[in-house]
Amino acid sequence: MNTYHPVVQKIIDLLKQNNCWLETFEHEPVKTSEQAALTRPGYTLSDGAKAMIIKAYKSKSDGKFVMLVFPANQKFDSAKVKEVLGVKNLRFATEAEVGELTGGVQIGGVPPFGNLFNLDVYADPSLFLNEKIVFNVGDRGFSVAIKSADYQTLVNPQAAALI
Repeated sequence: MNTYHPVVQKIIDLLKQNNCWLETFEHEPVKTSEQAALTRPGYTLSDGAKAMIIKAYKSKSDGKFVMLVFPANQKFDSAKVKEVLGVKNLRFATEAEVGELTGGVQIGGVPPFGNLFNLDVYADPSLFLNEKIVFNVGDRGFSVAIKSADYQTLVNPQAAALI
């Protein structure tokens, strides 16, 4: 097995400790959800769980990082996200900020487990229409598929219309 970011093992251990069904995929490192979908036999882009870290601002000086999770074939709607979070502005976290928040996970490898990084997690309800979801689990070259119900239980994201 390749040397992966420590969060990969942390999440796999968490899934196993909770007796969750899982399937793993080692693949060439990918940056986009579209590239990742091609490496996961039996799964489509819409089965992917895209995790984005954004910074939401109530005012210029009052910003907070949060994680948004939604089907990988979708894009989030800024207006809806602002409404859900009750903020005026938002922006994507920079590569440096993502690395700092996640202990060095690269953009493209961020798992939808924002709770492990002390981030509030908001998930679009459409994500849970899939019985199984698949995502990079802390490394651009390693993906995991799990049941969406197990994800809901382990992460307990706030359900919110994001797309």
